[in-house]
Amino acid sequence: MDAHEDSLRELLAARACERLVLDLIHRLDLGEPASVAELFTPDGVWEWAAGGRRIAGREELAAYFGGRPADRLSRRLATNIRVTVDSPGTAHATSYFVTYRVDGNDPARLVPPPPPANAGHYEDTFRRVDGTWLLAHRRLHLAFGGPTPRHGA
Repeated sequence: MDAHEDSLRELLAARACERLVLDLIHRLDLGEPASVAELFTPDGVWEWAAGGRRIAGREELAAYFGGRPADRLSRRLATNIRVTVDSPGTAHATSYFVTYRVDGNDPARLVPPPPPANAGHYEDTFRRVDGTWLLAHRRLHLAFGGPTPRHGA
């Protein structure tokens, strides 16, 4: 394999990992939150750097993300997604995020914009499984955070 082919494979791998981060956000905000589990390896992990909270495996991930309040409105912004391909089957990334969310949403009314509920960054590791890139581990680092406001409260 020549250097051009290596560079192209690395570029495609980095883009696939970046797309995973964006698909996760889309599913949480505009799709079916429980389906986020499908973006992880079967033994995938989501954990919080502070507090030791950890969710492991697709079943637990689906239950966690599927268990969010039905009246929650959220929008996440992710930026500065920096992917490094480590090998043909592994990669890691750092991305920054800000989350806006409220509970008690009434889809018939426009919600005034709240301040961000949290902001920070993620450290992700990816693994290629049967030709598909998946999240193997996501570690959340909160720089700023607070409770989710309740609309109308």
